[in-house]
Amino acid sequence: MVSQATSQNQLFGESVSISGTTYETDTMTNVTPKILEKVGKNLHNRKKHPLNLMRWRIQNFFNDNFLKGRTPVFSVHDDIKPVVTLEQNFDSLLAPADHPSRKPTDSYYVNSSYMLRAHTSAHQRDMMKSGLDAFLLVGDVYRRDEIDATHYPVFHQVEGVRLFSQRELFSNVADPTGLSLFEDGRKTDHKQAIHTMESAKLVEHDMKSSLEKMANHIFGKDIESRWVDAYFPFTHPSWELEIKHQGEWLEVLGCGIMEQEILKSAGVDHKVGWAFGIGLERLAMKLYSIPDIRLFWSEDTGFMSQFDVDDVNTPITYKPISQFPQCSNDISFWLPDGYSENDFYDLVRTIGGDLVEQVSLVDDFCNPKTQRHSHCYRIVYRHMEKTLTQKEVNVIHEAIQQQAADLLGVEIR
Repeated sequence: MVSQATSQNQLFGESVSISGTTYETDTMTNVTPKILEKVGKNLHNRKKHPLNLMRWRIQNFFNDNFLKGRTPVFSVHDDIKPVVTLEQNFDSLLAPADHPSRKPTDSYYVNSSYMLRAHTSAHQRDMMKSGLDAFLLVGDVYRRDEIDATHYPVFHQVEGVRLFSQRELFSNVADPTGLSLFEDGRKTDHKQAIHTMESAKLVEHDMKSSLEKMANHIFGKDIESRWVDAYFPFTHPSWELEIKHQGEWLEVLGCGIMEQEILKSAGVDHKVGWAFGIGLERLAMKLYSIPDIRLFWSEDTGFMSQFDVDDVNTPITYKPISQFPQCSNDISFWLPDGYSENDFYDLVRTIGGDLVEQVSLVDDFCNPKTQRHSHCYRIVYRHMEKTLTQKEVNVIHEAIQQQAADLLGVEIR
């Protein structure tokens, strides 16, 4: 089998340039040209774009509701480049050594030292080290994933962090005498070992009330919401906020009380804090009834003009430009040792680009005599702006078959 990393070096040679910086490639390199085309697009900063509208809805909420005098408490950072070290993306956030997100099948590696960030949380520690104790991070993030109408290898997040000193956290307590942020205690489902129950509950209350108000600001004051217990390596306790939208429960964001070890590494271990992360595409698809995540990358004026509004709170329901027909072809092959579905998905994206609407596994076969496994995938093609002919699709499909054999070592059936 030809490794995915080796195939990348065939594409890039000994180095790859990203955002004006050159990085050496090595055996961990698995970024693709198609993915790197998205770096620097910064859809969240593009005026009149649905992700920009969504970002400003969130930012305006914090600007209007958290003020010190007339100055917003939360600073905003929306142009940090997406290449980070593995230490920033994983270790600084306490991701276990065996966490699935570390695998090359799940993340995009520039080389064995650098990667495209998998979350905006990768910058948390650096921002706190710089002296910030209330900030929003907005940016593009990259994850290797399946291919369908709701998943894309590049999406956009807003990250929020707020820290409190002892004086700030207990400022509204009538008699704070004897209260403390920290203790030499025991970790429970409700708090970290180092936090007192009083500080944990006050931070939780501040976070939940703030984020519930934000959800009401975005989706309306009468929206029904609920908190669901969750797990994240970098917060404890952790929760997800869900809202009832069009009769279904929708996960809006993940959040929690920041692990004190992270604050200690940033030099602010005398404070406590909360953090949240929210995906812009997920919210925009629901709020604007956008059916396909690929549309966010469309240059079609019929799409973009629908979001040309002066007030970001203007109600918008997306109206389909046109529904062009699908074309679908199947590909079946025997699997080599070490096969990864995400390697195949990346290859399909590299060759087919956004013409590929969906890839689904339709058959998983094991030969009872030889114990060899084969997969059959159905690849659905659809152009967002015109009708594709079967002849055009066949050319792309044949290229996928050839490259899968050459680069992944599969045996076409």
